[in-house]
Amino acid sequence: LETLLKELVYLQKYKFFSTVFSGNGPSGICLSYLLSGYTPYFKKHSLHPHPILQRKLEEAPEVSVLDQDLEYLSEGLEGRSHSPVALLFDTLQRPDTDFGGTAESVLTWWHEPDRAIPHLVLGRNPPGGAWHSIEGSMVTLSKGEWMGLPDLPFKEWLKQKRRGLRNNRATAEDIAQYYQHYVGKKGLQKNFKYGTVVTSVRKVSAESISNHTQKDLQEDSDSLRNSNEKSTDVFQVDGFFKTAGGDKEHFSIYAENVVLATGTYDNPTWLGVKGENLSYVHHQLSALEEAVKTNSVGIMSDPVLIVGAGLTAADAILFAHHCNIPVIHVFRRRVTDPGLIFNQLPKMMYPEYHKVHQMMKEQTAACAGPYESYISLPEHHVLSFGKDKKCIFQDKNGCQKAYKISMALVLTGSNPNLSFLPNNGIDLAMNSDQPVNSKRNPIDVDPFTYECTQEKGLYALGPLAGDNFVRFVQGGALAVASSLLKKVNKNPP
Repeated sequence: LETLLKELVYLQKYKFFSTVFSGNGPSGICLSYLLSGYTPYFKKHSLHPHPILQRKLEEAPEVSVLDQDLEYLSEGLEGRSHSPVALLFDTLQRPDTDFGGTAESVLTWWHEPDRAIPHLVLGRNPPGGAWHSIEGSMVTLSKGEWMGLPDLPFKEWLKQKRRGLRNNRATAEDIAQYYQHYVGKKGLQKNFKYGTVVTSVRKVSAESISNHTQKDLQEDSDSLRNSNEKSTDVFQVDGFFKTAGGDKEHFSIYAENVVLATGTYDNPTWLGVKGENLSYVHHQLSALEEAVKTNSVGIMSDPVLIVGAGLTAADAILFAHHCNIPVIHVFRRRVTDPGLIFNQLPKMMYPEYHKVHQMMKEQTAACAGPYESYISLPEHHVLSFGKDKKCIFQDKNGCQKAYKISMALVLTGSNPNLSFLPNNGIDLAMNSDQPVNSKRNPIDVDPFTYECTQEKGLYALGPLAGDNFVRFVQGGALAVASSLLKKVNKNPP
């Protein structure tokens, strides 16, 4: 409580920062590391397997990667991301990992405190963001080593815990602990204020701020900005803490730059069908875990309905299967659809997801298979949920079926909650007629700075900018840090 009160006093003062982040997941942590003066250089005598990149890195080894032309360095790189800077930073840290290689990083890190930029990282959860909300035993889709952040390999941290990787993958609990440990180990705690909710981010003119605040603003910003370049607009960031008594304590802070790093787990997608708001219909996997704990569902109950054909739906099926809970699984795609995630995963690396895919193929309502207590309904969609817990489905030919269920889990993806932005951030998206979506409609950013094309001073990182894997969100952090260093004139001549 004492710590919380100190944090409240800290934030309740009208305070000016060069940069404020909304979101403290891996992309926010990585950016905080880069803005705290930790600077990457090409390691002397190291050899990168990409000969053209090696030649470029040798041209100016004494110049930090942050200060080099990121577009030039990333030109010609190919990989599993559409972002050139994401590919660049990933291949510098893990040179040949996609080819099964184990070459060491070609980066060396120097702490240069005089290059640090004052910043504040706001988040609901402790550092690690949504990883603290995921059931701890769930394993990562990515290899465990790909979950690591700069200059502290995840595998090394896990060895110290005297544990290994399962199938080369890590549990959500380990990842959440690692991110918290990283913030402490790298001395970043002072930048992180968690337990906060941001309610509004908007541009205001410096003149509109009270005289007292304006004086503080001027004093703090003078050291950050060229004397010839005075900005008339800043961002006002409003939000609140929840106190131990459950009260809300509000704060307002000001920043020249704001980084959106909130991820996409806030708003689960709804089907938009009749009865979806009934109490037995849920949109998060945690509801099934809770129902098992309270014995609301079990081996003798009516089936649990799981809607969706992504990895969260698969995790729910595996969990239910482990608890001997009967399942009806409904999804719109064909089982052989190449767009189905299961058709894109290597079988050897993801045996449990391969098992779910086999169940989806072999245990349909029309054709009994070897898996008890599971029925697959491919190319079906939900028409309605009834108050009597009867659910109506329709197949591709228009035929309808009704099933009695115990509970429903609609696990068809999620969207970011950008309610703190004007018009929910829609004006910032690639298609400004549709809500922001990490896969279909990310925020439109410059690929080499990650600054929003529609709003200068506002940046977007991670899934909001279309980077959905931890190994690739770090390239976005590199791009933002490089851009901010140039803005506040912290680049060496």
